[in-house]
Amino acid sequence: MLDDAVRALLDGANNAHVATLLSDGSPHAVPVWVGREEEHVAIFTNPRTVKARNLDRDPRVAISINHADQPLHMGTLRGRVHERVDGDRAWDIIDRISRKYQGTDYPREEELVVYLIAPERAWANDYS
Repeated sequence: MLDDAVRALLDGANNAHVATLLSDGSPHAVPVWVGREEEHVAIFTNPRTVKARNLDRDPRVAISINHADQPLHMGTLRGRVHERVDGDRAWDIIDRISRKYQGTDYPREEELVVYLIAPERAWANDYS
């Protein structure tokens, strides 16, 4: 489902935003770090955040991502949460994502969960 251009954006330390749906149906968008677990997109958050509560209630999600150094190179995907991951497996994913963005494992200061998102539609454009 993911083409090479979208994979490249997800695999880099690029700027992403995730949009979820609030209980009244209105959108909620926040910046996130993203990773890829095979054909799934991985994001993580504290399980008590608005984002987590939204995803637990309604699995639909949209993500926009643009290249950190070339902002006109961007991608968009829509999909649904495939799996919520916690525990040691989640920390393995979180640490891989953290090392990509900041070069170190993520601090163990709070409880975090990972959402693996199955893309239903994904595309990338380069407007430069």
